[in-house]
Amino acid sequence: MAKKGNRVQVILECTEHKQSGMAGTSRYITTKNRKNTTERLELKKFNPILKKVTVHKEIK
Repeated sequence: MAKKGNRVQVILECTEHKQSGMAGTSRYITTKNRKNTTERLELKKFNPILKKVTVHKEIK
């Protein structure tokens, strides 16, 4: 049975890594409340490939 509610899973992808052209990607999976947060998430997360904290944006 599927969950009912406003919480949905979203994928966050590193923006700096995408622009650098390096191989691989840094992605995180998290949840957000669709009702309270209608715009796309932007969080600072650690990128293990670049070895620093970077901005990760929500993708489809």
